[in-house]
Formats: sequence, C-alpha cells, structure tokens
Amino acid sequence: MSNALPRVTYANIGVDLTAVHDHLDSRIPEFKKKWLGRLWPNRISAATDEDGERYSVLSPIDRTTVIGTFIAASPAAVARATAAAQERFPSWSQTPWRDRVALLRRWAERMEAVKYDLAIASLLEIGKSRVEALGEADEVIDLVRYYCGEMERHNGYAQDLGRAFSHEETTSILRPLGVFGVIAPFNYPLALAVNMVTGAIITGNTVVFKPSAGCALSAHLLLQEIQAAGVPEGVVNLVAGGDETGRALVAQPQIAGIAFTGSHAAGMAIFRALTSGPVAKPVIAEMGGKNPAYVTAKADLDVAAQGVARSAFGLQGQKCSACSVVYVQREVRDEFVAKLARFAQQLKVGNPEQRDVYMGPLYTQEAAARFRDDVQVAARDGKVIFGGQLSNGGSKADGGSYYAQPTLIEVPAGHPLATEEQFLPLLALRTFDFLPDALGEGNAVRYGLSAGIYTTDQRELDLFLNRVEAGVVYANRASGATTGAWPGIQSFCGWKGSGVSHKGGLGPYYLPQFMREQSRTIMHPQA
Repeated sequence: MSNALPRVTYANIGVDLTAVHDHLDSRIPEFKKKWLGRLWPNRISAATDEDGERYSVLSPIDRTTVIGTFIAASPAAVARATAAAQERFPSWSQTPWRDRVALLRRWAERMEAVKYDLAIASLLEIGKSRVEALGEADEVIDLVRYYCGEMERHNGYAQDLGRAFSHEETTSILRPLGVFGVIAPFNYPLALAVNMVTGAIITGNTVVFKPSAGCALSAHLLLQEIQAAGVPEGVVNLVAGGDETGRALVAQPQIAGIAFTGSHAAGMAIFRALTSGPVAKPVIAEMGGKNPAYVTAKADLDVAAQGVARSAFGLQGQKCSACSVVYVQREVRDEFVAKLARFAQQLKVGNPEQRDVYMGPLYTQEAAARFRDDVQVAARDGKVIFGGQLSNGGSKADGGSYYAQPTLIEVPAGHPLATEEQFLPLLALRTFDFLPDALGEGNAVRYGLSAGIYTTDQRELDLFLNRVEAGVVYANRASGATTGAWPGIQSFCGWKGSGVSHKGGLGPYYLPQFMREQSRTIMHPQA
C-alpha cells in the first residue's frame, strides 16, 4: 500500500496527498504503540551499552508524550565506541568500494520500506508537519542512492595520471581517513544524520554517531536498518547525549575527523579543537545562515509572497536555510507585505499530527523565550507588522508546549534581528531603493548559506547571481525562497561562516572531503 503512495519532496506543492494522509491516520497510532516509551541503550559494535545517565525525551507537541528513555553516554562509553570503530576500520576500509555501495543501496531499500515510521519519528521528536516529515524521509533514500551513484561515476575516486616513462604506472586515489565523529542537529534528525553518516562510511571510514539529545529514537531506527542491510557491526556506533557527549567525542585522540551540522559557535569550537593539535584533522561543518530573499518591483508578488512565507515559516523557522530577512523594493513594499500577510494567515499552527497543520511547536522552552524577547526587541527598535503571539506558552494544562505565530517585523539596517540567525518563525523586513545596495547589506553578515530573488528582469537576476555571497541560490521559486535543496538537484554548500570547506552535501564535491589523496607511482620491468 505505502509504496503506491506519492513521494513527497520539499518542492512538490499542489500535489494531492489525500491518500498519504489517510495512510498516516492509521500509521501514527500504530507507531506510537510500537515504538514510544521504550528504553534505548547506546549501540557499540555488536553490544548494547548503558554506561551513562538515563534521560527521558518528551515530544515538543505536548511535553507529555514520552518518546523514550535514552543513555547520555559517559566519556568511557564514548571512548569504547571510538575504539570499536577503530577496530572495524581496517576491514571496512579494505572492503571493495563496489561492495560498500551494494550494502548502502540495500540500506536505502530498507529505509524505503519503513519510511513512514521514519517520518513519524521525525514528526513526534521535532514537531514537524506531516509533509515536512515525509519529505525528510524520502530525502534520506535519495541521499544514499545519490552518493552510491557518485562512487560509481568516479570509479571509487581512482584515476590514471600522466606518465613520464612508458614502463611506469601512475594513479591518484582517494583513501579513507579512519574514524569519523558525526554530530547531528535536531531539526533534520534523518536527513542530516544520513547525509554525514553515508558520506563517511561509503568512502570507507567508520563512524561514532551522536544524534541530537532529543532525536535518538530516529537515530536508533536508522541504525536498525543499516544493520539489517548487512553493514558490519562497528562500522556505525551510536552514542546519545547532549553537549558533554559531543565534547567527549571531539576530544577522542583516535578520531580522524568530525562531520558536524549545527550552530556557528559550536562548529567553530570543533574546528579550533581539531586544528590545534600536532596534526590538523578535517572538519566538515555546516553552521547556519541568515538567508536573505530579495523582492524587486519587477517580481511576481504572488509567487514571491508564497516562496518567502514557505521558507520563513516552514518548520517554525527552525532551518539553517530558513529565510529570516527579506529585502523589498520600496515601490512594491506595501503590496508585498499585504500578500505575505494573507498567505501567512492561511498557514495553520497546531498539533502537526493533524493533516492540515503547516507549523508545529517550537522545539524548546529556550526557543519560546527567545521568540518572546525578540518580538519585544522588534517592537522597541522597530515594528511588529503581523504575528508576534505565542500560544500555549508554558501553562501546566497543555504540558508546556509552545506554538508561535508566523511573524513579520521591521527593524533598522544592521540590527541584530536582521543580521543574526534566529531559528524562529521571525522574518525581518528591510526596504530598498536600489538592488545593489540591498545586496551589499544582505552580504554584510557572517553567514553565506542560501539566498533567493524574485524578479522578471534578466539584468537584476544577473546582478544577484554575480554578487550574492551564498552557496545555495534560487530565483523565482514559489516552493521556497531559500529552502528545499534535494540530493543531486541542489548542492547544499555554505560560504563564509556557514561552512568550513565551502563544499556542500547533496552534491558532487561532498564525498571527497571524507578522504585524502594518495599519488601512486609504480615502476614495472622494461620489456
């Protein structure tokens, strides 16, 4: 039944998903009964491990539903997980790359068979809407298959070089480094975890995987399927927990590199730690963004309003690529704001288990507090144009869940709310007269992840493409001004403070970052 249902991506707006929602109506209660409320020990090689403090995770939807009980791995447990990955590395790295690809294709097949369970886990752990969660579950399948195809396309990243002598053989080969620590964020517990884990293991590395503390159920479901696919025990080891577990992982001397997605501050701390020792170790990091959108007087304002709203308020603004500042040309400022307000008012806020909800809860109490504070700051220093309300804010009756309205504010140039990442459904408005000035202001931030423009003028589009400082750019996209990258279709690469290597996941330059080059020259006997 489920295989016959439509696939869901972040860009397929207007698709009839009635049958999908009907299927979810029955699957969500079944999932809760089967998976919620259990104890989930960490997984080190072939053994479960309970060394550490137990903690329970509550769903942000109501703060009463118990997702499960997990183990915040002790430093000793993290060390054992690293040792297990190191022990498995020689055999896994020497496994022919075609055999690794075959195993990972099998993993993709397994995930496809259980993708509704994966989606529901994401929905309940994070408070994602049904469509967002289903899109993420479909994305992980395409992620693995895309990287398998990249390994095949590049012949395992080995190629012949030129020869100085007829009897020599010269090749360049990329080889794995060792044990990678993978530290994943809360907002995409499936896609971002699978992206980094796949990048590491398909290239021959082994992994110690630390999901976000509240997303260990998704992580365990992914690990179950990778083991069922036949990937050997110890190739991927799972340790749950918060910042202390992450710091213990980064500090392991056997770690060969870290793949990280999260805040700029945390990413830079990891980068400094891994490059300050006697040997610099690679860090593959994506660290957020401000993600401006530009709306000119020559834009289709209906398309612009829809695209900006979807990117600003989808997943409650809790995306690294969320549009959190929009620059609108003065001539169309009022008309655009009116259209944006009308579209935003149609976005239902509530329990994301319901089929028509677009925005679920904010993930944490801290996020709710930041939302309240930022709205007050915006009202003091500028204007709250619409939204700004936080419902169910911490009352005991509703279990302390937090639901924020889509909110548009207006603040002066250079204001922190227009330059710093908020990770909230809070969109800052700036008005401009000349596009070059707007681009200069939008570029004058530490981030450079994504950006979008709405214009029907080719010269304006060319100006944007040539001057914008972002790794992912979109033009005239109704499904999302700055969001919606998909494996093999859009690379997801951060410039400036949004990344370290300036090469992104989902695209053709990601996998080589998990390897190092070796040049081989072999002299054969002359005939």
